[in-house]
Amino acid sequence: MVSVVTRRSLAALRLCATVILLDVAVCQGFVEDLDESFKENRKDDIWLVDFYAPWCGHCKKLEPIWNEVGLEMKNIGSPVKVGKMDATSYSSIASEFGVRGYPTIKLLKGDLAYNYRGPRTKDDIIEFAHRVSGALIRPLPSQQMFEHVQKRHRVFFVYIGGESPLKEKYIDAASELIVYTYFFSAPEEVVPEYVKLKEMPAVLVFKDETYFVYDEYEDGDLSSWINRERFQNYLTVDGFLLYELGDTGKLVAIAVIDEKNTSVEHTRLKSIIQEVARDYRDHFHRDFQFGHMDGNDYINTLLMDELTIPTVVVLNTSNQQYFLLDRQVKNAEDMVQFITNILDGTVEAQGGDSILQRLKRILFDAKSTIVSIFKSSPLMGCFLFGLPLGVISIMCYGIYTADTDGGYIEERYEVSQSDIGSQEQIEESTEQQEPSPGGGPVPAVQEPKDVLEKKKD
Repeated sequence: MVSVVTRRSLAALRLCATVILLDVAVCQGFVEDLDESFKENRKDDIWLVDFYAPWCGHCKKLEPIWNEVGLEMKNIGSPVKVGKMDATSYSSIASEFGVRGYPTIKLLKGDLAYNYRGPRTKDDIIEFAHRVSGALIRPLPSQQMFEHVQKRHRVFFVYIGGESPLKEKYIDAASELIVYTYFFSAPEEVVPEYVKLKEMPAVLVFKDETYFVYDEYEDGDLSSWINRERFQNYLTVDGFLLYELGDTGKLVAIAVIDEKNTSVEHTRLKSIIQEVARDYRDHFHRDFQFGHMDGNDYINTLLMDELTIPTVVVLNTSNQQYFLLDRQVKNAEDMVQFITNILDGTVEAQGGDSILQRLKRILFDAKSTIVSIFKSSPLMGCFLFGLPLGVISIMCYGIYTADTDGGYIEERYEVSQSDIGSQEQIEESTEQQEPSPGGGPVPAVQEPKDVLEKKKD
């Protein structure tokens, strides 16, 4: 009976393994391996390409996700072809496309190449491919279409009006920022009734269940304004998103909490930041981004200090400055006062990117790296740092012992030379000595015992 069960279990395992291998093979079948011929053959199609290196750990982690992307794009009938290229084997082609790291994801459309900088998930990559491969400016011909777009997209931009210099600027901005967000155009009658426009043409951003109108005099360059407004007002922040927010020039007010901790203080701080983001958006949306972060590991690295949570920190990601409140935030009004004090310069900024801070960061990063290596793998840490120290110790010992032996030989050589000199002096004095007046033999000068021994030798 046991043997029968065992055989059935083994058969089931073999079947599962076969199914998994078939799934992997099917997924890989929709991702083309590209070579040097890709440079000439790509121009008639739109390509989503992963430039990778065989030894890259991040590339290996992306590979199964990339296979799923290829399968999904094929199933939905997308015109975008999915491929991958070994950038180390075809380095000239990779460098021509501006590949400087691995993995690099690019959508190639005609003579244009768009970099993907979002999270490396299947849905995010596919959404990027759909957005960039489609029309640069998508028309909204009806109110039904407008409502459909509002339901699908959390943030999108709309140009309202006819031909104008503003539309030309809008097209230029869209060609640059299509990798991040959607751009639409619509006639005035399609726009919802709650939208109030002082003048036409106009550019609007719809997000957070409201809208903001671009004002050239207050907001400056259109591309810069779009780059600042392409995020929702309140976000769940991680390290990647903080890096992206650095391009906006906005300050980021973050509640640093532990999401697994359900205590009142953790949920209270998060609620305060959400309340300020919602109720004071008209006051602060040009200068501030709001959100919360789970855990303090990344913040500790950024601040080069151990931050006690829960707490609130305001970051200037463009120059690595930060602001900390010297007391606990009591309510939304207290947080608003803190933000107002930052804007009027009465709160002192800490950190920064000065030379001293950069040196401090280098030392901090080196220390953190060493500690993390020893924590994750003590044996690896001992090997990486013990081996060079051992080699250096052996070299120092060899140099020390070589100097000692050399001094001893030189000392012996000097002694031998002095002995030889004294011997020659004695011989010379003996030869030059004259006989005495009495004709008797002159008594010989007795030589030292060690000199006589050397003559015998």
